[in-house]
Amino acid sequence: MAVPKRKTSRSNTRHRRAQWKGKAPKLVPITLNGRELLVPQNLVPAYRRGLIDPEGA
Repeated sequence: MAVPKRKTSRSNTRHRRAQWKGKAPKLVPITLNGRELLVPQNLVPAYRRGLIDPEGA
């Protein structure tokens, strides 16, 4: 049977959330259609397959 979670104090909740850090994605140069582009490293295969339009959204 499901048991409700315990209430976390406001102080603890905010302290926990403050530990998250955002990082800028690592950009790598690739050549598409004779143009040099800087794209996030994890999206390189998608750009090469044509799944992402290099001109933007």
